[in-house]
Amino acid sequence: MIIRRNAVLLTVLFALAVTVGSVSYTFYQLYQTNRTKHTDNLFNKYSLISQIYNTFLLKQISLPILEANLAVYDLYIVNDAGYHNITENAVVLKEEGQAVSQYISFEAPYNDLIVSQVYVRMLEFEGKIYFWVQSDHHSILLEDRKVQAYNFSYLLYSYGTILLILLFSFGLIIVRIAPLRRLRRQIARFGEGDMGVRFHTDGEDEIALIANELETAQNKIRSLIESRTLFLRNIMHELKTPIAKGRIVTTMISDEKQRGRFVSIFERLEGLIGEFALIEEISSGSQHLEKKEYRLIDIIDGAIDSAMVEYESVDSNIDASVKIVVDYRLFVTAVKNLIDNAIKYSPEKKMSIFMEHDEIFFTNLGEPLKKPLAHYIEPFTKDQPTKDSFGLGLYIVDAILREHGYVLAYERRDTLNCFIFVPIKPKGNRK
Repeated sequence: MIIRRNAVLLTVLFALAVTVGSVSYTFYQLYQTNRTKHTDNLFNKYSLISQIYNTFLLKQISLPILEANLAVYDLYIVNDAGYHNITENAVVLKEEGQAVSQYISFEAPYNDLIVSQVYVRMLEFEGKIYFWVQSDHHSILLEDRKVQAYNFSYLLYSYGTILLILLFSFGLIIVRIAPLRRLRRQIARFGEGDMGVRFHTDGEDEIALIANELETAQNKIRSLIESRTLFLRNIMHELKTPIAKGRIVTTMISDEKQRGRFVSIFERLEGLIGEFALIEEISSGSQHLEKKEYRLIDIIDGAIDSAMVEYESVDSNIDASVKIVVDYRLFVTAVKNLIDNAIKYSPEKKMSIFMEHDEIFFTNLGEPLKKPLAHYIEPFTKDQPTKDSFGLGLYIVDAILREHGYVLAYERRDTLNCFIFVPIKPKGNRK
């Protein structure tokens, strides 16, 4: 849920991560390539050093002459004090361990031909480049003062600059889309019935234009709601006033049969107005649900009292520990309508209420429904026209249940009609 609500932000952050990762990998590869090329260029002195060193061994020239030959190429022999420290702690950049040099030694009174291998290693220590030349009988460490170790500061500077540009660019994108999250929260509040939400935003970008258009639409909706409320209040008043007067006048009729007929007519009109008002509240969303935890048996008792039927007509087999979170007035109305229908259409004038898992069953003996349930939950729908019904009962039940996270279902079990309250989100409504 959290991921879906922040999909745009997460997409931008993912794109930022991929971009930074790609740039970092590219610069790392560039660093490796440049470092390798730099090392290879420096190691080109290997052949020159081997030649000078072979000459030193072959001709057995003096050490000062060797130093002079090396100094021409900015190569200087490191003294014994720094020799061991450097060779033990330096980083080996490259080495040539297979180069073989042949030289003739006149160490003995006889001329001998001695074959010896010469190893040259290029070292880096404290930002300086050294060549460590070794043979079977001799070794020297040379400092190259003409070149320096590979310096990647310029590459690092370029990488840091590009990284800052990327972070700034994506940060700017996040800042620009931040109003979308605020706008989403405002729309959610407006959808929940908070008419005090304001969408107006200063600016001329796309988000500001959308917010301002929503502000205009909200004002129109608010005007329509206010007009509808005023109209309903007036129409209810205009309808209830003559009904009240009619009931008063009815009491003056001496003919009991006629008086009873008029009382029935006015009660029917009052019931119709009451159902219309309830339907308007539910369908418009203006009804604020005061959901609390109630015992189901208390709701059923309230529904029986509201339906004005005998308790003996309702067989309630509900555990007293079962509790649901509902708006008491609306849910009692839904249960009352089903109890009323079940008793009205039962030959025995009785019905039963019980539970299976999280589902609440309302059953009665009677003929099966002739049409699918969807037909009967439409307003003003009924199989048989009766003076006591307007065909709104199941429509109201279905609307109330949907507001509470339930749906109305129907099934036939042998000779029983079963109307069922099926929870869509049982964990959120039942404890």
